[in-house]
Amino acid sequence: MPRFGKPSRHKAAPTANRAAATRMKFAHACLESLAIALPEEKWTSAGIEERLRPLYERLKLPAGRLELMTGIKERRMWPEGTKPSDASAAAGRAVLRKSGVTAGQVEVLIHSAVCRDMLEPATASFAHHKIGLGPQCQVFDLSNACLGFLNGLVTLAAMIDAGQIRCGMVVSGENGRPLVDRTLQHLLTAPLDRNAIKPFFANLTIGSAAVAAIVCHENLLLAGAPKHRLISGSCLAATQHSELCQGDSAGEGLDMQTDSEQLLLAGVEVAKNTWQAFAAETGWTKDTPDKIICHQVGSTHRRKLYETLGLDLAKDFSSFETLGNTGSAALPSTLALAVEQGAVRAGQKVALLGIGSGINSLMLALEW
Repeated sequence: MPRFGKPSRHKAAPTANRAAATRMKFAHACLESLAIALPEEKWTSAGIEERLRPLYERLKLPAGRLELMTGIKERRMWPEGTKPSDASAAAGRAVLRKSGVTAGQVEVLIHSAVCRDMLEPATASFAHHKIGLGPQCQVFDLSNACLGFLNGLVTLAAMIDAGQIRCGMVVSGENGRPLVDRTLQHLLTAPLDRNAIKPFFANLTIGSAAVAAIVCHENLLLAGAPKHRLISGSCLAATQHSELCQGDSAGEGLDMQTDSEQLLLAGVEVAKNTWQAFAAETGWTKDTPDKIICHQVGSTHRRKLYETLGLDLAKDFSSFETLGNTGSAALPSTLALAVEQGAVRAGQKVALLGIGSGINSLMLALEW
């Protein structure tokens, strides 16, 4: 199994100058519809630990540590052989069923997942065909770790405001099964000690999900349809931390190693500076959002993030407990679930707080 260099143990360095944060405003873009597609197969944290029983017994690890440390009870997995485009297409068809626009009106399709069918052609090409979109549609991949979907929303909103298009779709189909399967195999066969298993721990939090959104010009909305407006946002890059979480293909599976402790510290620091830029751009204070949706990592990350940003944890809506970390699908899937369950209602202000390895952070203001 390919191995990366030993994760860096340096302390989190300061992020880029806050004044240099990229700022964005949107005039006419609305999140017209949003839909998720979830696998039926569930993998509990207890079940994963049972598969790792020989390792736990050899290293004298206490059972229950995976759920205790992450708050993740279970995650879902697509059937073996599922392609990312299969998952994305399922979400894409679902969002069209909910939408007031037709497939023929979609002018851009962005596939934003970490997972891809292959290097060439773009996974968006396969998803485009499986969704049933028209030939007039511009098709491309946009991948940026766990931020890809939010980057896709920003790209479509900018194209709409620039007058290039009136309607676009962004999809993400994340398949965590190959990564988790390969990680379990490695942990059971390699002569690892307690310290050596740490870079692989984050892999066991990964799950699978798919999500799709249609973004359109407000004038394209049907009469009486709600305007879920994308208002503005800010982003920051702190790429001196790029080595803290790295993933690559490894034979038929995937390989990923993460310095979870340093990634948490550096990620929260980047998020703090991005929030300050976001607040300056939007005029929002910590009290403004009615609901807050973050990237879904686990309970420790959530607690540390809210404490550092001074945000009210009661405004959080999470899905990591039952879905785990689903990469670029995590935040938008959580938003979709919040809407379905009535946790996000018409007229509410929603803060989308995205962060991805690299490290990059993107925060968006949404008025539902």
